[in-house]
Amino acid sequence: MPSTAVVRAYRGLLRELWKSSIFHQSARNPIIRSSLRASLLQRMVLRDVENTVAFLRADRNYKALLERYSPLHDLSEEERIKATARRVGLNTPMEYKD
Repeated sequence: MPSTAVVRAYRGLLRELWKSSIFHQSARNPIIRSSLRASLLQRMVLRDVENTVAFLRADRNYKALLERYSPLHDLSEEERIKATARRVGLNTPMEYKD
């Protein structure tokens, strides 16, 4: 029977993978889950799994903060230039088109 630390690490890793994944749960590879379970039951990689959970959580928080506090994050280069010019009170010149 696995210890509570192993179960907590396994569930934490699955939770963070679920939150950070862009794929639907049915599209994720079930082999990953079974191999994680097997390696955790052998207690070979408990510290690595805990580090991975911490990294995934920090990465998810970083992305949320970047979207929240960096308004130019998801703009194209042209939109970013226009937004930066407007921020300092300027307008970009109109481009000449043939």
